[in-house]
Amino acid sequence: MRDVEIDSDMIRLGQFLKLADLIDTGGEAKIVIAAGDVTVNGEVDIRRGRQLHPGDVVEVFGRTARVASA
Repeated sequence: MRDVEIDSDMIRLGQFLKLADLIDTGGEAKIVIAAGDVTVNGEVDIRRGRQLHPGDVVEVFGRTARVASA
């Protein structure tokens, strides 16, 4: 797992997937989230706009990243 720093106190799930290089495009983020392939803190989440905060852990296709504050 690697820490990915964000500049504010929250980031949306779709944005974080791109920032963390877990997916390549926003369109891909929409698809994998809707398909239930993304977990947040160990639970499937299908909300692309889900707010993530430092400490949250996101996993997709066996790749994991944790939200960290800058």
